[in-house]
Amino acid sequence: MPAVVEVDAFVGFTLAILLLFAGKGLVARVELLRRYGIPEALVGGLLCAVVVCTLYYGAGLAVGFDLGVRDTLLLYFFAALGLNTDVRMLARGGRALLVLSALAIGFMVLQNLAGMGMAGAFGLDPRAGLMVGSVSLTGGVGTPLAWVSHFTETLGIARAAELGLSANMLGLIAACTIGGPVAGWLMRRHRVAPSGDAELEVGTLHRDEIHARLDYYGVLLALFWLNLALMLGQGIGLLVALTPLKLPAFVGCLVAGIALRAGADLVRPDGRGRMWDLPSMQPGLALISDICLGLFLTMALMSLQLWELQPVLGFIVATMLLQILLVVAYVLLVVFGRMGRDYEAAVMCAGFGGIALGSTATAIASMSAVTREYGAAPRAFVVVPLVCGFVIDIANALVIGFMAR
Repeated sequence: MPAVVEVDAFVGFTLAILLLFAGKGLVARVELLRRYGIPEALVGGLLCAVVVCTLYYGAGLAVGFDLGVRDTLLLYFFAALGLNTDVRMLARGGRALLVLSALAIGFMVLQNLAGMGMAGAFGLDPRAGLMVGSVSLTGGVGTPLAWVSHFTETLGIARAAELGLSANMLGLIAACTIGGPVAGWLMRRHRVAPSGDAELEVGTLHRDEIHARLDYYGVLLALFWLNLALMLGQGIGLLVALTPLKLPAFVGCLVAGIALRAGADLVRPDGRGRMWDLPSMQPGLALISDICLGLFLTMALMSLQLWELQPVLGFIVATMLLQILLVVAYVLLVVFGRMGRDYEAAVMCAGFGGIALGSTATAIASMSAVTREYGAAPRAFVVVPLVCGFVIDIANALVIGFMAR
C-alpha cells in the first residue's frame, strides 16, 4: 500500500497559483501551444498530475489535495459571466441556443451508442459503456458519482465508478486539448475573419494583459456585485431544490448575475451610477473571472490520480479514442455548419469539446484561449454556458435513465 500524503486547502490553493504561473509562462514561450489555443491551466495542472503520478509509482506516495476552495472559484466565474451578459444579446442568441441544444442532445445519444458498442466488443455488459458515454463525459465529474449506485447495485456492473471517473479524467484533458486546434483549423480552412474586438467577456488579450488599466473603485464594485450574485444564486439554488429539477450550483449564480445586470440596466441605461458603474467595473470583472476560471481548472487537473486508470486501461483508452474522434468529426461536419460558419460558430466549436467531453469550465477555458488570440465572441459566451447549465444536465438525466434499463 502506498503512503498517503494529504495537502491541505491553503497549500493546495497556493500551489495552484504557482502552477497557473508556470502554465502561462510556458504558453507565452512556446509558440506551438499558443497557436493551437491550449489553455494555460491545462499545461500547469497536467504537469502537476504527471509529477504526482510519478511519485505514486516511483516513491510509493499517493498525494491528495484538499480542494475546498475550487468550487467557490467556479461560482465567482459564472457570477462574473452573468454580470457581463446583456439580456439583449441573450435574446439575439435565442436561435443559436436552440440549435446548439439540439446538437448537444443528439450527440449524447451517439456518444452512448458508441460506448455501449465498445463495451460489447470488450465482452462487457453494453450498459457499462454508458459510464464512458454521456454519464462521465457530457455529465462531468458529478454525474458518475450520482449514478454509480444504480449501475453497481441495480444493474450489477462491476467497476462502474472506476470506469466513470477514469473516462472523466481523460475527457477533461481531451476537452482542453482539442478545442483551440479545432477552432483554429476551422478559421484557416474556411477563411473566417476574427472579430478583433478587444472587449473580452473573460480575461484580456495577451498583448494588453500587462498594460490593462484597473480602477480601484471599479474592482471594489465588481467584488461587491459578485458577492451579491453569489448570495442571490444560493437563494435560486434553494428554490430549485424544492422542485424535481437537479441543476449545478453555478447555474443559479449565472442566472443571478444576468438578473442583476438586467435590473441595473433598467435603472441605469447608461451603465453609470454611484453603486453601478459598468465601464469601470468591467476590467475588474474580466480579470477576476479569468483568474477564477484558471485556478479552478488548474485545481481540477492537478488533483487527477492517473494511476486509477490502470485496471481498465485497455477498454478506456480504446473507447476514449473513439469518443474524441467522434467529437472532432461531429464539430467539423455538423456543428460548425449549423451554427453559422462564422467566427462565433468557430468559438462555439472550441467549446463543444467541453460540452461533450469535459465540463462547462473546460468549454469556457477553450473558448477563452481562442478569444484571447482572435477577439471577443459575446454570443458564444452566453449560449454555451446556458446549454451546459440548463439543457445538458436535464436532458442527460433523461437519456441515461432511458438507456440504463
